[in-house]
Amino acid sequence: QVHLVESGGGLVQAGGSLRLACAAVGRTLTTMTVGWFRQAPGKEREFVTAVWGSSAGAYYADSVEGRFTISADNAKNTVYLQMNSLMPEDTAVYYCAADRGNLLATGWYAKDRAYLYWGQGTQVTVSS
Repeated sequence: QVHLVESGGGLVQAGGSLRLACAAVGRTLTTMTVGWFRQAPGKEREFVTAVWGSSAGAYYADSVEGRFTISADNAKNTVYLQMNSLMPEDTAVYYCAADRGNLLATGWYAKDRAYLYWGQGTQVTVSS
């Protein structure tokens, strides 16, 4: 069993930055696909970014490309989502998800149903 715990959400003004963290217990993240998804009120959950282990390669949604960066700290078994140049439309509950398979290799990294493990979510609110 893998337990994911997100932290780092909060309220920030447009143009500001936040860093979310996803700490894992139960399995090392270097052998898992880790993804970030978000869900805004009244909208479906959408893909943000995903990475396989501590690989330098990652995929991003077009809406966050160039503003968000996913990274990993293997010593802390934690994956981070650095969010810069935040916009009001980034307001959502952000979820960390993980799966034991390499979803980047299969092309399933953007599908939330492909992930087995989920965190509880953390609220990000961007004011205009």
